[in-house]
Amino acid sequence: MTLATVPRYNPNPPAEKRGTAVVTGASMAGLLAARVLSDRFADVTIIERDQLPTEPVVRRGVPQGAHPHALLEAGRATLEDLFPRFGEDLISAGGVVVDFASDVNFYGEGDFLAHGLTPMETYSATRPLIEQVVRERVSDLDGVHIHSGCQVTDYLLDDTATAVEGLVLRDGEGHMELTADLVVDATGRTSRTPAWLESHGYAPPEVEEVHIDVAYSTTFIERPADDLRTFLIPPSAPHTRGGMAAPVEGDRWVVSVHGVHGDHPPTDSAGFVEFAASLLAPEVKHLLEDYQPVSADIEQYPFPTNRRYHYGYLERFPEGLVVIGDAIASFNPIYGQGMSVAALEALMLHHTLSTGGREGLALRFFNDAEAVIDTAWMLATGADFAFSQTTGPKPRGTDISRWYLSRLTRKAHTDSTLSSAFFRVLTMEQPPSTLLRPGYLWRVLKPTR
Repeated sequence: MTLATVPRYNPNPPAEKRGTAVVTGASMAGLLAARVLSDRFADVTIIERDQLPTEPVVRRGVPQGAHPHALLEAGRATLEDLFPRFGEDLISAGGVVVDFASDVNFYGEGDFLAHGLTPMETYSATRPLIEQVVRERVSDLDGVHIHSGCQVTDYLLDDTATAVEGLVLRDGEGHMELTADLVVDATGRTSRTPAWLESHGYAPPEVEEVHIDVAYSTTFIERPADDLRTFLIPPSAPHTRGGMAAPVEGDRWVVSVHGVHGDHPPTDSAGFVEFAASLLAPEVKHLLEDYQPVSADIEQYPFPTNRRYHYGYLERFPEGLVVIGDAIASFNPIYGQGMSVAALEALMLHHTLSTGGREGLALRFFNDAEAVIDTAWMLATGADFAFSQTTGPKPRGTDISRWYLSRLTRKAHTDSTLSSAFFRVLTMEQPPSTLLRPGYLWRVLKPTR
């Protein structure tokens, strides 16, 4: 499911809030989960292992925070619904507005795609700044509290071992117990819930992994304040290297290069520029040559596999516990889906609570979230399976879908109608099925002179 196929947020919560909820992890998924829970629970507590900064800086628990993040249309629109004037807050904090239809230059199948027909404005900023603005908005909500520097060590089970009743925590003063009517696991890829389920007599969720072995290196360079050019040059089989540059706060470009299946970029300046020069298009290299670095630091982050836990397949799950965000599914970060998928999952949690209450919440939510994850998973792994080295379960129809998208991309070099449609799928605004509408089919399949 995408923005167009998920009902939008209902801003009219029930008149009465009751009970307590605890969210483990102040990630974007955790913050957004806390936001929707605040509509229905009188008290919502976020537990975070890190000491949270007061400024938008990279924190230890988010090693990918130094690297590019995208607010796709699905994420942007959902954040605006959940936090009215969110965009104004982000821009006031330094974020910039870019038009996906005209500022973004997307390279694929040998050339850049034609610019889109109509504006598709979104926000561009670093992950720490986006997270900081969201964290401040969540902290301002009545009944929401954030406790940082606190480690979750266990779940509390009731006497029947069928419901989670809270958490066991450890901070600088020792261990303590925190009871709750609902616990939400938003601890990301390090989630220990699958192992905990197995150790307490529950079947763990089936795990699906697609191995891509990608790593990316990132730096920042100076940017003229009015220059909003954005370049996206993904790897294209058999070429394993890609890169990007996007305008962010502080009159900077965040510049990243990446390589899949072990073709990892270096972390020294000379090697970084040399790697950028090997991309399929020279624009990223030109930026590095024309503008000064902001610092000499180059950060690297490895990502071995797309990973998905099929909680939706389970027949039995403890009451009072829900898993969300990267703890359910995490995708090749090259495609920038993470924050937007987290936003749609939080939206689905809102709808699941609204339509069926708290009884049997987890399995109902997991079933609803599967549809959101399916779309992102198909887009990410479908692209990854263009490489013969990619291993793992291949989604049905991947090869024919990739053939069709390859032909669509080539036609979109000069066809703004197709590029606009493609961008709306890429940003998770519209489902991939829209690309099969008769008008698009004819444009894609008609013979080329």
